[in-house]
Amino acid sequence: MTGSGEEAFEVHVSPEQPMVKHGGSQVINCSTNCTKPENGGLETSLDKIVLQDSPQWKLFMIFNVSQNSSMRCFFWCSRKQGSKSLNVGLYYPPKQVLLKLQPTRVAVGSPFTIECRVPSVAPLEGLTVTLLRGSEVLHSQTFEGTALSPQEAMVTYSAEAQLEDSSHNFSCQAKMDLRTRGVKVVDSVSDSQALEVFGEGEPPEEVEGDSSRFSPSEEEKAIALLSAGSGGGSHGPALVPRLPSSAVSSLELSPSSQSLCKTTGW
Repeated sequence: MTGSGEEAFEVHVSPEQPMVKHGGSQVINCSTNCTKPENGGLETSLDKIVLQDSPQWKLFMIFNVSQNSSMRCFFWCSRKQGSKSLNVGLYYPPKQVLLKLQPTRVAVGSPFTIECRVPSVAPLEGLTVTLLRGSEVLHSQTFEGTALSPQEAMVTYSAEAQLEDSSHNFSCQAKMDLRTRGVKVVDSVSDSQALEVFGEGEPPEEVEGDSSRFSPSEEEKAIALLSAGSGGGSHGPALVPRLPSSAVSSLELSPSSQSLCKTTGW
């Protein structure tokens, strides 16, 4: 800023467009080329402390940043004030990365889908989501957008299952690169998941449960024989094969079955 009839001077601020993690802190450097400034400071509604102080530059720290905010660095030189405004934006790093395989068991050559979600992240600018099979990159997508409100980023990728897919774990990596805004690279990785691939001609996985319910039990076989032997008809009673004594002694009958045995005399 130029003072009329006085020494011309400028005010500088660094970084010019700072990004601060929600709830975090940031160092702000205010400086001037005025050789003998009378005073200077940082105007802001945020909490701040002075880290270092000299006539031509001042180092501040703002902290507990919970909202986007504007502030102003200023200096007085020869009874004239010069200033420089800046805006502080919040960023929400990728804290959680969620991976989903659909389905988790698939035949060779059949399609499956990988879905990766990164909730509550902002801005999308500089966010890259990468889908991995082991260390191999299957798909990568870099997002755009400067909106500062948290939102969800999602990437889906479809492929045909190969037998070798069973030998690798699948994962998803989310990386936020805001180095141009004075922020270090932040990344996060999902839990790994496995895909089970079966070859052609192999049966699908059996339904969990007791397989004995699909075949007649020993009791049901015995009752069928007893029922056949107890029924009368024009051809006379049917012959009932005698069960081995070991089978009879180990066979536990239900009350209804015991009643049938008494009726038939077995």
